[in-house]
Amino acid sequence: VQLEESGGGSVHAGESLTLSCAASSASYCMGWFRQAPGKAREGIAAIKRDGTTVYVDSVKGRFTISQDSATNTLYLQLNSLESNDTAMYFCAADLRRVCGVSLIRWLELQPAPPYTDWGQGTQVTVSS
Repeated sequence: VQLEESGGGSVHAGESLTLSCAASSASYCMGWFRQAPGKAREGIAAIKRDGTTVYVDSVKGRFTISQDSATNTLYLQLNSLESNDTAMYFCAADLRRVCGVSLIRWLELQPAPPYTDWGQGTQVTVSS
């Protein structure tokens, strides 16, 4: 699956952004991950084809993941941004339904979930 993210930028704390990820084909589940300088990549939100979503605690209530099945586009709405949200944001597609066992476990696999395609990333910078 080819993935291309867009929508990143530089904003002030408290502001919002919407990230998009255009996928070349559908996947059983997809997710958003981020990596800040000097830190490990972390999964933050994931969604199954049936619309089931999961979030890690650090973004729950502020970020919303969604998908447009007609266009194979994944979105991440980022609200109430904080300076520690600054990172490169990546979308990912699960190629072998590893996420089928547990969507939240797939999201939390370290260093990264296996059998996954990744986009090139889009930078989000939040200044306080």
